[in-house]
Amino acid sequence: MSPEQKPRVSVLIAARDAQATLPAALRSVARQRFSSWECVVVDDGSQDQSAEVVRRFAAEDSRFTLLQTGGLGVIGARNLGLERCQGELIALFDADDLMHCDRLALQRQALEQNPSWSGVGSWVRYFPRRKVGDGRLAYERWLNQDRSPEQIAHERYLEMPLGHPTLLLRQEVLREQAWQEVDWPEDWDLLLRMFAAGHTLGVAPKVLHSWRLDAQSLSQQSPAYSQESFTRCRASHLAAGPLRDHEQYHLLGYGRTGKQLRRALEKQQRQCHTIVEVHPARIGQVIGQAPVIALEELGQLNPPLPLLCSVANAESRTMIRQALQQAGRHEGVDAWFVA
Repeated sequence: MSPEQKPRVSVLIAARDAQATLPAALRSVARQRFSSWECVVVDDGSQDQSAEVVRRFAAEDSRFTLLQTGGLGVIGARNLGLERCQGELIALFDADDLMHCDRLALQRQALEQNPSWSGVGSWVRYFPRRKVGDGRLAYERWLNQDRSPEQIAHERYLEMPLGHPTLLLRQEVLREQAWQEVDWPEDWDLLLRMFAAGHTLGVAPKVLHSWRLDAQSLSQQSPAYSQESFTRCRASHLAAGPLRDHEQYHLLGYGRTGKQLRRALEKQQRQCHTIVEVHPARIGQVIGQAPVIALEELGQLNPPLPLLCSVANAESRTMIRQALQQAGRHEGVDAWFVA
């Protein structure tokens, strides 16, 4: 294939036993208004007719390509598919989801308008709606904010700040980082490593991705997506990032997530110096050698160690941001939201 014929965008899908949802997913790729694309589907050891589904699409449209493995696992399958992608931009996608007909066009346009960005995500909508619980709705609302790249970077330790299957990434960046075999969410790990390497990620403020809720999906079944695994991922990247040059840190908020993070950071040889709390019953206590002080005393913290903010909801974060400003702390510099 000559350079003139190479697709501008490669859609990468790793699939296993996805024959029930794959036809709709591939149709949503086929109806893209932007036409310079290829779709590389890695059938990772399926026992159903997933490969035949892809073959039927490829017979009608040569832009679809099938790769087959004996079962590498999702990380190996994605990295294998990435090797075959020819586009200068790589669109990540899942075999059970749907993409808006303008997804590739609008995200490619966003990267053209922002050449410093290494990638761009989009807003999402979970379906079927009858299965969407309060937790998913809250995550959807959080993702579907018109956030700046700076805000996305600042909030990267809260949880996955952009939906993995919504991402359009520059090929050279994704090849440089790729997916790694980890025992926590590999998608969040990828983004955290990209941020650590200095990459900038933005978001297209439109719902371009329909995200299927399925009890059999990887995020629902794999131990790598347990709450404990998320905490270990967060702690590892905090220790390698904001806490790299610090053996101690301050912790704001000592609820369930804060307690779990503290224990995980102890395994990273990082100790909690002071706990800042709004719960009146804890103020004045000493928890594991860390004195508990009130939020009003935030500005008195000494020495100026990094502050990790573990608060449960958006309203609390707004209050904490005001307190940080009054205390002379700067989010993304010496203060980080981690829950």
